[in-house]
Amino acid sequence: MSASTDAERAMFDFVDAYDRAYEIAAAQHEMSVAQACVLGRISSPRGMRELADELECDASNITQIVGRLEARGLVERHANPDDRRSRLLIRTPSGDSLNAAFEQSFAFARTAASRLSADEQSQLAQLLHKALGRASA
Repeated sequence: MSASTDAERAMFDFVDAYDRAYEIAAAQHEMSVAQACVLGRISSPRGMRELADELECDASNITQIVGRLEARGLVERHANPDDRRSRLLIRTPSGDSLNAAFEQSFAFARTAASRLSADEQSQLAQLLHKALGRASA
């Protein structure tokens, strides 16, 4: 295997393990992966179109996911004060609690990072930013 292939395989393995852990944590809280993802992204009022664009998915998918979260009392839709034709999503206190519990149970990244020294964590963060084409934080 070439060095590039080793790096690609390691990234694939990491993403695969991350995805499995995310799915398990979501299921522990009776959510789908999509519901956990959307709930986590509503830390402040968000427009549904903005959320669909950010997640690069069709607005109808967001509508269905939000409908399920809303039925569980985890989010609410409110009229946007700046544009009455659109709706803002707001996480309820129950949604805040469930999201916090989900984040606590989804320990994959924390556990993986804990296996690295502080210098290795810094180096990994820089390399990941570079691989994503982003400036280092």
